Amino acid sequence: MNHFPLRCICVALLSGRLLAVEAAPDQTISALPKSAALAADTPQQVELGRLLFFDPILSATREVACATCHHPDHGWADGRSTPLGVNARGLGPKRKVSKSSDLAPLLRNTPTILNTAFNGIENTKSHDPQVAPMFWDNRVQSLESQALVPIESREEMRGDACSKTAAVPQMVERLKAIPEYQKRFATEITGPRVAQAIAAYERTLITPDSPFDRFIRGDPDGLTVQQKAGMQAFQKAGCALCHNGPMLSDFKLHSIGITDSASPRADFRTPSLRNLRHTAPYMHNGGLMTLEQVLLFYDRLSDQVSETLDGGDASSLPPLDPLLQKLNLLPEDHGNIISFLGALSADDYDRLMPDRVPSGLSLPGRDR
Repeated sequence: MNHFPLRCICVALLSGRLLAVEAAPDQTISALPKSAALAADTPQQVELGRLLFFDPILSATREVACATCHHPDHGWADGRSTPLGVNARGLGPKRKVSKSSDLAPLLRNTPTILNTAFNGIENTKSHDPQVAPMFWDNRVQSLESQALVPIESREEMRGDACSKTAAVPQMVERLKAIPEYQKRFATEITGPRVAQAIAAYERTLITPDSPFDRFIRGDPDGLTVQQKAGMQAFQKAGCALCHNGPMLSDFKLHSIGITDSASPRADFRTPSLRNLRHTAPYMHNGGLMTLEQVLLFYDRLSDQVSETLDGGDASSLPPLDPLLQKLNLLPEDHGNIISFLGALSADDYDRLMPDRVPSGLSLPGRDR
């Protein structure tokens, strides 16, 4: 097993600017499983979840659905640097605040929900969806737990229509008042059952047949010559130290020098690299618009770390993950790496929207 150089460990201890050193991780990158479905994910449950996902009735203000910020037209994200929840109109980059409000702006980029069913996966045998990390800070586990958080969030789906503690109970009462939902649930409507249905639907939104997956499963023509060169450059550069496994993410929190204006934290989860072609902008704050900008950012950051290790002044830097010391991106490899990253995207993902939702409210992007 590889270990960090002693010098790196010493600098980390003496400078206080590099975080704790761990053994070098497994850098294997691999294909996704072809299904994320659980035994309880019946077609009826999935269809119920789809309707709930697109229905603004879940919002206390009745104006925001899950799909407002996770829309198929924008790779199941929103195409914005940071999202706009309640008190706004429109979809994606065109969404604008519609009324004066004292709501704090949301400051973290909206991740796509494509393949979130595989969050936390290291390999097909070890994956436990009940402990799958969610959000940029891993603060909840499982799709079911994640589904109710935006409903309780004042800035996302609640506004000032009710208190945080009342958000889910009041949502349940709104659903109970709709005969079609009473029929589709076929049992008592509860917050956990709403979350289970939404999670069942989200587990269908996967892309296990990208060019990369086909190549890994044995198709030699799955990747182009340039993409194969990019995969080699990606691994040689050390990108797979954090971007590994089937989702090309270790799902750990790392500090890369970008602090969070929403909180004191500086460490964020490694994002998946899948479907990047459809999910710009990038980084936890949505601050970089292109993959070339992302690679240049890491180029400069690794240079800063190297200068620190060579005795440079680290006082102006926030704490940095020591894995950055092993990163060695070369400008001449950027084009090949970007081509490889494109092979992690699939263009034929599910974009199907319901024609209507049981509440009768307008679907996201179809404002009256």
